[in-house]
Amino acid sequence: MGRKSIRRRTHTRNRGVLVAALVVLAAVALIGVFNLAFSNNRPASRSSSTTTNSGRGAISSQPQLVVSTAQWELPTPLSRTVAVAADGSLDLLGGLTGNGNSTTSSILQIDPVTGTSEQVGNLPVPVHDAAGSSIGSRYLVFGGGSSTLTTSVQQYSPDTAAGQSAAKVTGQLPQQRADLASATAPDGSIYLAGGYDGTNLLPQVLRTTDGTDFSTVANLPVPVRYPALAIDSGRLWVIGGESGGVDTDDIQTIDLKTHTATIAGHLPEPIAHAGAAVVGGKLLVIGGRSGADALDTVLAIDTNNQTVTQAATLPLPTSDMGIAQLGDTTYILGGEGQLGMPQQSVMIARMVSASPPAKTSKRASGQAAAPIVPFVGKLLIADRGNDRLLLVNTSKQILWSFPSPAAPAPPQGFYFPDDAFFAKNGTAIITNQEDQDTILEIAFPSGKVLASYGHPNVPGSTPGYLNQPDDAYLLKDGRVVVADAKNCRILFLNPDFTYSSAIGNTGRCQHDIPNDVAYPNGDTPLADGNFLISEIDGSYVDEVTATGQVVWSLKLPIAYPSDPQQLGPDLYLIADYSRPGGLYEFTREGKIVWKYQVSSGEGMLDHPSLTERLPNGLLCVNDDYRHRVVIINPADNQIVWQYGLTDTAGTGPDQLKTPDGFDLLAPDNSTPTHPTTG
Repeated sequence: MGRKSIRRRTHTRNRGVLVAALVVLAAVALIGVFNLAFSNNRPASRSSSTTTNSGRGAISSQPQLVVSTAQWELPTPLSRTVAVAADGSLDLLGGLTGNGNSTTSSILQIDPVTGTSEQVGNLPVPVHDAAGSSIGSRYLVFGGGSSTLTTSVQQYSPDTAAGQSAAKVTGQLPQQRADLASATAPDGSIYLAGGYDGTNLLPQVLRTTDGTDFSTVANLPVPVRYPALAIDSGRLWVIGGESGGVDTDDIQTIDLKTHTATIAGHLPEPIAHAGAAVVGGKLLVIGGRSGADALDTVLAIDTNNQTVTQAATLPLPTSDMGIAQLGDTTYILGGEGQLGMPQQSVMIARMVSASPPAKTSKRASGQAAAPIVPFVGKLLIADRGNDRLLLVNTSKQILWSFPSPAAPAPPQGFYFPDDAFFAKNGTAIITNQEDQDTILEIAFPSGKVLASYGHPNVPGSTPGYLNQPDDAYLLKDGRVVVADAKNCRILFLNPDFTYSSAIGNTGRCQHDIPNDVAYPNGDTPLADGNFLISEIDGSYVDEVTATGQVVWSLKLPIAYPSDPQQLGPDLYLIADYSRPGGLYEFTREGKIVWKYQVSSGEGMLDHPSLTERLPNGLLCVNDDYRHRVVIINPADNQIVWQYGLTDTAGTGPDQLKTPDGFDLLAPDNSTPTHPTTG
């Protein structure tokens, strides 16, 4: 990332239940989307031809599943809510809020175009992990739990005249039941399946047409709680769930004519707490959890032969979400991320043409298309030239800064932060000060120094010293890795920030790993424990083990490789720290499969030091010498958002000076661009 390249005579830089009804009603147009279609468990390959800012190569016009973030978020973190949709609005009833320890009675009504929300009522019995659906103009909430489980069927009528729309209990389930799911058949029948009575799993699959009278139509072969539920091809699909305290991969079906229940197939892995929807004729299993891990997969089940393939990826790993459908748009509302806490995110799914949308696209109503949401969460920026860190949102509000009166600098000062990454589930930040020759771990948000390495303003190579540190990451085992650039080595520190080991420790700056490293500026940790190293001299990118064993090495046809990132099994992303700079996707065989390179104008990059793919598929980029951080849509190579005034350095609102690092903190406090770090 950072680099004040002595060798190139330019400054350098660094990087880095549960249920919801599926109600199909009046159509509304989709807000801006970005294709994240997946096939065979890896990103859909791009055209093999190289493109410039005119766009990517030709893509099949076959409709594909698209999942993206909406341009708005929920007003508060929410999970395990009942989501229903009618008359052009989305309604969320009950659920968990806060850190997941508070059950709400709130009934929220949301405009899906603007995201404007209003609390329109309260459930008489606050619940989470309930099921819900609608009958005519009535919304029904079945069972659920809070401090105790309930048998209540609660009703809310949004169309009732003002003052007469209070929710009320209108029926009772045959027994108390939570962690269940519901689905509505074409004839209006509502089916309930899965669940728990506080002691036992309940196998009974119930049917009702009015929310008052219930009949048992079948018993599940494998009783479960937290399943995903949908109706397709004349069958009720009960997908995954927990059984006996463990997740299951069973796909159970109930024939709606014969009421025959069978185990029809199996998922690729056990999944519970997922959602289900039928989108464009495809039966989808959305997110969920497998063990402790929240999933970002969208699976498609072939209802003819019960085979399962991956159809897309979610911008954020999510479980226990609300799912509602308006027309051909499916909304994925709230849910829980990796840490199991409610989140505010909203995602949308739809089958669309694979070709990129025209920049002049309009909604069906004739209104201009809504802008793409640049990111979900908070963006940390290492504002190197201003000697500060900033945390901003999509509205460009500064949420936090360091140093500040509330988070003062350490006694040695804080100078030239080249990179900054969140660590420890968003409770800490590790930052390297390239020209101060130090690494700091600070608590977030207090700014208290938790650990440090290096002697301020005193470069060196003996234990305790650094010389132009770049890309410091905290690893899951508590160690720290950093590209000690001018010492031409990849340095490892113990959890107590003492010297541990190094790759290339001779001081000779040449391409000969593990003995020597040719002026490294990137050391990205990978999921398998290896590291991606970028060597400035010679323009090499290498994958190496923690001991320096070379897995593969590649000389790229670019001037100044900066901070490589892995996108797929054999797909990588890198910035060319030059003017004009470029962004490149490449394979380890050296094939450039996509590039962004604009020679002039607003789209030109001047020494981009780091680029990473965000969960929504957009690319975030430090455009160092144009004093901005930009987000680029690779579907049409257009800048869709930026922080900083182009070519104008400053410290005022929306101003930066040679920013050299960034990091995304997701709503669940995870770090989606470097999930394998500590």
